[in-house]
Amino acid sequence: MFLTITTTGTPERPATDLGFLLHKHPDRAQAFSTSFGTAHVLYPEAEEQRCTAALLLEVDAVALVRRGKGKGRGGAPDAALAQYVNDRPYAASSLLAVALSNVFSSAMRGVCKARPERAAQPLPLRVEVPALPARGGPDLVRRLFEPLGWTVAVEAVPLDTEFPDWGDSRYVRLVLEAEALTVSDALRHLYVLLPVLDDAKHYWVSPDEVDKLLRAGAGWLPGHPEHKLITSRYLSRRWSLTREAMDRLELIRLAETDDSEVEEIDNAVEAEAEQEEKPAPLAVRRREAILTALRESAAARVLDLGCGEGHLVRELLKEPRFTEIVGVDVSVRALTIASRRLKLDRMGERQAARVRLLQGSLAYTDKRLKGYDAAVLSEVIEHLDLPRLPALEYAVFGSARPRTVVVTTPNVEYNVRWESLPAGHVRHRDHRFEWTREEFRTWASAVAERHGYAVEFRPVGPDDPEVGPPTQLALFTVQTPTETRSATTTPTTTATEKEAKAA
Repeated sequence: MFLTITTTGTPERPATDLGFLLHKHPDRAQAFSTSFGTAHVLYPEAEEQRCTAALLLEVDAVALVRRGKGKGRGGAPDAALAQYVNDRPYAASSLLAVALSNVFSSAMRGVCKARPERAAQPLPLRVEVPALPARGGPDLVRRLFEPLGWTVAVEAVPLDTEFPDWGDSRYVRLVLEAEALTVSDALRHLYVLLPVLDDAKHYWVSPDEVDKLLRAGAGWLPGHPEHKLITSRYLSRRWSLTREAMDRLELIRLAETDDSEVEEIDNAVEAEAEQEEKPAPLAVRRREAILTALRESAAARVLDLGCGEGHLVRELLKEPRFTEIVGVDVSVRALTIASRRLKLDRMGERQAARVRLLQGSLAYTDKRLKGYDAAVLSEVIEHLDLPRLPALEYAVFGSARPRTVVVTTPNVEYNVRWESLPAGHVRHRDHRFEWTREEFRTWASAVAERHGYAVEFRPVGPDDPEVGPPTQLALFTVQTPTETRSATTTPTTTATEKEAKAA
């Protein structure tokens, strides 16, 4: 993996000042250890008129796999062979960007004690990258670098020169030239855009990557015409981090427009937020209503059926009263996200003993779900086709038969209050149906009668006097044999009394 930076100079301002700016002496070849190999800095040429600094990165494929703890490049579950046979030792990528940051950290910050005036002066620069993965091709390379003042010469590398019909590979040869850019700006451009073009990172993208992006992008990223694409790719398309970065970039743009500091605008937003408290999101109020019902039932062992990404499981774990929590979902992907969200691999032994995640379908009976105090079906039933509801009903109320069952589902009557929801549309594209309050009560009452439960209905969210609450909740409680017999005989006795009076 190879990159060169070249500048030209005059006797008054010799090109060898590049050594001062990079903090690396032209007369010495230096080596720097990294977690994935060795970075070498050397100068193929160092004259007053022209000076070139080269960064050569030797990647240790085995060390890279060990750093990923055997989970493949970047911690992803790649095939075993792909962990060792890949383009990482040869093509510029996030590995090279990390090496740039480690080896030229002072230069990236624009710090040069020996030549402080030179660090702030634009120089004629030429950057060459012989092999660069570019998902998007030469056109994207130009769209990313040309707005930053670079003249771009980019050539696609063919898959095989002997077979031109095979077309081009995803690699390019890149030459960037600028009449006047600081070394700091050039390094920061490369640090951000090399991983963006590769569109892959060899390490886990954590929240602090947002700060790294904004530091390296200071002064150029907020106004870049492709800032959305750059932000998304740099953060590996992690939606939450991308949204945070875009919000902070918008603050920077507002501050520049208003000729003020970001902190002033940010503080103003916080002050407004303190004056007007925002209502809790419906999802939060739904979980609060479910937790209240579970506390009232004195449940200790709880099933979260259709647990999704584990939001409710996480809330249950916060309360010691819930001694055993089992999340069940048919989606392996959802369970993987839930495991990551709950940090099960880093959880203490005592806490980990309280929680399990199981893969299973609620349309089938499952012996693993028997014997629990309570079960929760939060926003689950509307994702099933109506003909499959009886199977879910028997699996939960007939087979598993917990003492308490909490069911929540949208109230379709409330949909007219959602301004952003088109008329006649359900709230989520995967909803097979959404019930009125009467339809939900009819279904829940019939289920309770068939399986020996009593049922109580509660609103979740603001209870609109015309259309009811946004979410409706049914709390099922299993009846004792005495209660069941009493409920069964009462109508008969009443009928007998009426017949007697009529006679």
